[in-house]
Amino acid sequence: MFLYPLENPIRVITIYGAQGLIFIFFVYLAYRILKRDRKRLNLIFSGFYLSVVVGTIFNFIYGPIADEQVVLILNYFTNFGAFYAPIFFVVFNLILLKSEKIITHTKQLMIFIGYGIYMFCMIFFVIAGPGWGVELNATTEWSPVWHLPFFLYVFLGVTIFTIVPLLYLSFQIYKKFEDEQLKKKWKSFIVGVIALIIFMYSIFFANYLNDPTVRMLIGPIGIILAAISGYMMYSGVGRQLEK
Repeated sequence: MFLYPLENPIRVITIYGAQGLIFIFFVYLAYRILKRDRKRLNLIFSGFYLSVVVGTIFNFIYGPIADEQVVLILNYFTNFGAFYAPIFFVVFNLILLKSEKIITHTKQLMIFIGYGIYMFCMIFFVIAGPGWGVELNATTEWSPVWHLPFFLYVFLGVTIFTIVPLLYLSFQIYKKFEDEQLKKKWKSFIVGVIALIIFMYSIFFANYLNDPTVRMLIGPIGIILAAISGYMMYSGVGRQLEK
């Protein structure tokens, strides 16, 4: 049950080496943000990093496991953590643009719960059987393969509920800034957002296309994009939350 990674050192390096570095980096950034203050904005902003961290932990757990049912469930939690993460930036941007008087705690909670329910419903594709959700077993060399219904569900959900609002709100906030220094910092955040979008879409298509060459290219590129995304968003906004 626990022998597969020993036969595939590249998988070990990818999961526990490259992804391990992202894990440590994101834990550090979340710590830096929360160390200074745990006010609501700090908690929400750090939520992005912590959500990815939680998803990565499940990836670490199922990495050495070769039991299909166990791996599918743990992969579901990995996906949940990774794809839920952007909603924290959506709420963060809404608060910056509209203020907490308009985007009240209740409204924030409704957004988090509503998107959480959508992400939770991914579980139905996991239990629906072959051809609907994720295939992850020895025949796929323990790499997740997404079938079309699951691909469309995740792709459309993430795009409609997080990517489009995040881009729109980010540019709306940018247009409100008059101070050039603030504009420069917000540009850094937007660059991070764009890197995040490219990273997420690369995962979607790599898992759907299931092409070895695409996976080989997406692997290192994705890690670099994740690091750039996390740092640029922190550099543009997160660092200011420490002050």
